[in-house]
Amino acid sequence: MTDTTVRPASQTEAPLVLTTDAPRTLGFFPQFTLWANLGISLFGPVTGALVAAYTGSLGQGLLAIVVGCGLGALVLGGSAVFGSHTGAPAMAALRGIFGRRGSMAPTVLNIAQNIGWATMEIIVISQAAVAVTGPKWRWLFVLLAGLVATSMAVRPLGSVKLLRKFMVWLVLIASAYLFVEVLIKPVHRLPQDNVYGFWPAVDLAAAGVVSFAPLAADYTRHSRTNKAAFSSSALGYGLAAIIYYALGVFAVATLQTNTDNVITALVTLPAGAIALFVLLVDEVDEAYANVYSTTMSLHNLVGHIDRRWISVAIGVVATGIAMFIDLGNYTQFLYLIGSVFVPLFAVAIADFFLVSKMRWDVSDTAKFRWQPAVAWLIGFIAYQLVNPGTVAGWSPLWTNIQQALFNHHPVPAWLGATYTSILISMIAAVILGQVGKTNKRG
Repeated sequence: MTDTTVRPASQTEAPLVLTTDAPRTLGFFPQFTLWANLGISLFGPVTGALVAAYTGSLGQGLLAIVVGCGLGALVLGGSAVFGSHTGAPAMAALRGIFGRRGSMAPTVLNIAQNIGWATMEIIVISQAAVAVTGPKWRWLFVLLAGLVATSMAVRPLGSVKLLRKFMVWLVLIASAYLFVEVLIKPVHRLPQDNVYGFWPAVDLAAAGVVSFAPLAADYTRHSRTNKAAFSSSALGYGLAAIIYYALGVFAVATLQTNTDNVITALVTLPAGAIALFVLLVDEVDEAYANVYSTTMSLHNLVGHIDRRWISVAIGVVATGIAMFIDLGNYTQFLYLIGSVFVPLFAVAIADFFLVSKMRWDVSDTAKFRWQPAVAWLIGFIAYQLVNPGTVAGWSPLWTNIQQALFNHHPVPAWLGATYTSILISMIAAVILGQVGKTNKRG
């Protein structure tokens, strides 16, 4: 039988095992700086460049970023409250809707996506460094990024304090410099050869923000209040993502670059290498977050193992993968994450706040509830039908179903996969939740 006794926690660091109570040491500002640092990423300009390509318009690109990041930030903030209210990390908190055994399904998916994200972060760090130093040193930067990220994951709360005290100010200076250099240049017409439309661009922007919803409670379980957890994550990450995605859109418009070359274009600005170096160092916190959250997800499966050893193992795996592969298919990776986790956390938010009234059982004896699982499936199907993506062997199936449902007409331009999936998932969760309550009373 699993030991579920809650033990006192250290007041300075995160607990080493799942059954230890989490210290509540983080107020609004430390969490805000953490989430802002996570939102400030070298992936931001890359995502912004993709949004620019999808819209083919500076104005529409910026609007898509605001709408997409705004929707994503609300989902992120709602997910953050799971941790602050229950004291459980993200995947353990999902026991409230799927039960102990049922939560293993999203846990496995989250482990896969977090290892993927950690690997991609290490790759983008090494590629940015290569743009400054040359390709022969790529292996060294992969090792350094993996080592630092893993070390931060071993001491997560100490890393939050470090980010708050030092990196946030250096990053603000570097960010302001890059924006000035990009905005003083004349605006050119954006390319029109890869335009998909406004709402696919919104989906792309939202997916990047929502990808952190499965990580949120891993940190906000240390929050002093629910209000601080919600506001710090939604505002910190949402605003930072908007700013850095916008940098990518402006870079395409003024530097005439594209998704593949946007980082290189920023490096070639006067003193751009110095500014990018600051952001490159800050980028390690993204890899750290994914290594640590992979650890927290594994704790939902094996909660008695010291998280430090798990973090080291995950760091070694991500660093090893990053050493031998290149960054590729980033867009479809984001869409695939969005199609899974957008409806999942929309269902979780609706159930937590509206159906269960913030009373979740997150213990080892939590039972499976079929209603949220069905609502998640409905939301996932809705996302795929609106935006099947282009994943080989997967997307053609959904494209065929989509064409049959819409009688071979294109999906209406106003129908976005993100907000459609959120709405349908939440409505399904509330309706099915009420059905479950009625059946229980009957």
